[in-house]
Amino acid sequence: MHDIPDIKPRWAEGLPETPKWISHGDSVLIDTPWMTVTRHPATAPTGAPADYVAMRPKNVGTGVLPLHEDGTVTLVGQHRFTLMRYSWEMPEGGAPMDEDPFDAVRRELAEEAGLAAEHWRAALDMDLSNSITDERAMTWVAWGLSAVPVDPDPTEVIVAARVPFRDLLAEIERGAVRDSLTVATAYKAYHMAREGELPAALAQAVLGA
Repeated sequence: MHDIPDIKPRWAEGLPETPKWISHGDSVLIDTPWMTVTRHPATAPTGAPADYVAMRPKNVGTGVLPLHEDGTVTLVGQHRFTLMRYSWEMPEGGAPMDEDPFDAVRRELAEEAGLAAEHWRAALDMDLSNSITDERAMTWVAWGLSAVPVDPDPTEVIVAARVPFRDLLAEIERGAVRDSLTVATAYKAYHMAREGELPAALAQAVLGA
């Protein structure tokens, strides 16, 4: 698996750590090309015996928020099986453990949105729902966009829309955009624009200033 640095928050330096979970082995309940579900006899931090089940994806989640020079973003809409509802989100996909996530996310931008980007900046590296899964997600923001042929996954039917960044934030607040990678990356992009981490003209367009 891609190495994840164990970085403590600065405020935690010098603070005592709580007791750790202890796994006493594992058995595989489900194994598919996309994930493994494992079961662990365990000891909780309190010392109590526990029976823990974890879902372990075989890909790193990746996503990119494409920022156009006029302050719009390209989003994609598709029906998601696990939720059985429609979802609007930024271009996303999975990087197998033996693939560079950056290569994967560039491919997803082309396949889903029909875009290539000249400039990229890492946005977030996150653990998702860490009580039940060790799934990791990495996201970027990208600009200097140009059109390339789309090539969606054979199981996907995707609609693309180009919307003002402020409208994306408004729809997040309204609950119409719920995908966690998109929500987190949109707020990170807003922070980057406010803090001078994006080119000045692009930041001004994104913020609508």
